Amino acid sequence: MASGAWVSCFQYTEPMSDAGPSSGVVGYGVIDEAETEGWPDAGDVEEAGRERRRNRKVLIIALVLLVVPVLVVGGYVAWLSHIVTSNVKSELLLPDGPGSGPLDSSGRVVEQPGGNGTNYLIIGTDAGPGREGSRSDVMVLAHVSDDRSALTLIHFPRDLWVPIPGRGEAKLNAAYAYGQAPLLVTTMQNLLGVDIDHVAVVGFEGFKAMTDAVGGVDVAVEEGSVTGPYTFTRGVTHMDGDMALAFVRERKQLREGDISRGRRQQAFIKGLVLKTLSKDVLTSPVRLKDFIEAATTNLTVDRRLDVGTMRSEAIAMRGLRAADVRFITAPFTGFGTSADGQSIDVLDEAKITRLGDAVRTDALDEYR
Repeated sequence: MASGAWVSCFQYTEPMSDAGPSSGVVGYGVIDEAETEGWPDAGDVEEAGRERRRNRKVLIIALVLLVVPVLVVGGYVAWLSHIVTSNVKSELLLPDGPGSGPLDSSGRVVEQPGGNGTNYLIIGTDAGPGREGSRSDVMVLAHVSDDRSALTLIHFPRDLWVPIPGRGEAKLNAAYAYGQAPLLVTTMQNLLGVDIDHVAVVGFEGFKAMTDAVGGVDVAVEEGSVTGPYTFTRGVTHMDGDMALAFVRERKQLREGDISRGRRQQAFIKGLVLKTLSKDVLTSPVRLKDFIEAATTNLTVDRRLDVGTMRSEAIAMRGLRAADVRFITAPFTGFGTSADGQSIDVLDEAKITRLGDAVRTDALDEYR
């Protein structure tokens, strides 16, 4: 062996050849000192190994920090979806079969243009402990503009005197009593000449639970009243669930009875929508979970409204602000009495036609 040479036991792997992968052969060789000039000494090699191991640890930690939140968020979203899927009841709330779209007074189908937004009918019922009944106390048509930049809430007074298919003229909420949601949808579609895309039925107790889940709601009070332990004064009031429930139920102390109550319900829904879409709720896993649980426990939707549609709609509307939400009350000319002695709200037929045109063409910003 040449002077100055040293024996090294080293492992090498034969490079991949056409014959196949490396063989992993351990080899032994004699290396001359001259060939080792510039090589790191043993201490450097050991330090380099430690550095590689540290880098690997840092890489592993970084990957963990990156992947775990993704898995957690993914799991959280899946969990929320599971809550919605488990809680929400799905029923036949839309009219089914041929001719289920809106018809004009001559019985012809009213054609709907494309890209005209989405219409949700929100039906609130006061049925619950000690309040048996099947009439709808809240009927709000929520029109979401096609670009998701505006939300219009149209309140339909329950005493509005309208034609109900197969029943003649009656109060609007009688349609729900006669044929539940499908007949109410048909009645409103024909009245406006618009398609109603989705329906949600919510019990008043659900509104209470949702309000508490988001930490209360700021509601603009237009007209004062005293209801039970609560005194409502003009201006913005922060309400918890019990207070909100008393607020939306009151009508006897209000100047225009059910019409005024409808405006209260609109104000409350607006406050709830804005609070739900706020960062305080959307970025709080606990509040968002509590809200979704409260909302879905008391919610029945049509069979076309699935979890994916709900989620994508909420995401698309997350930029809504107070100025983007508008209230409208379905037009009526005043109060009257029906032939059979009922107190009614007299429909303004000319204005209801204009309102229907504005909804159908997604031009509610031009409706006055």
